[in-house]
Amino acid sequence: MDFLELAKKRFSSRRFTEQVVERNKLEKILEAAHVAPSANNYQAYELIVVQTKEGLDKIDKAGLIYGAKTAIIICEDKSKAWINPYNGRRLISHDATIATDHMMLEATDLGIGSVWICCFDPAIIKREFKLPENLEAINILALGYSSENISSSDRHDRVRKSLDELVIYEGI
Repeated sequence: MDFLELAKKRFSSRRFTEQVVERNKLEKILEAAHVAPSANNYQAYELIVVQTKEGLDKIDKAGLIYGAKTAIIICEDKSKAWINPYNGRRLISHDATIATDHMMLEATDLGIGSVWICCFDPAIIKREFKLPENLEAINILALGYSSENISSSDRHDRVRKSLDELVIYEGI
């Protein structure tokens, strides 16, 4: 499958079966994060893989993961962030976001559904998972076998802005 086909196939699944993501597929998803580009190659994030009922219950205290049997908590590592010398911006969130996107696309390629969770209480995650001071959860990737009908790949033509609305060609 070519890249645009894969990107269009991916959708936010909010209903999952009881089947747990197999270890070999999970490792491929994690490898996608490993190869993701990051500012100055610092990889200023850590990934916490959660598949136990106890761990998933901890996440449920902080936010909704839609019954997924696998979750990856993506944490910024504030102690490792590359800082842009021109504007002082710490690029931690950018790196973690790119890694999350790579994992979602790999999951899609493997036939695994995903949903990117940003609406959760990071303080609860910090407490429940006893995260050190330098780590802060910035998003959670819920993974599993989707029990929803796969969204039509042409939905982007209906629900997204047109390219004309998004793109400005310099000098034209």
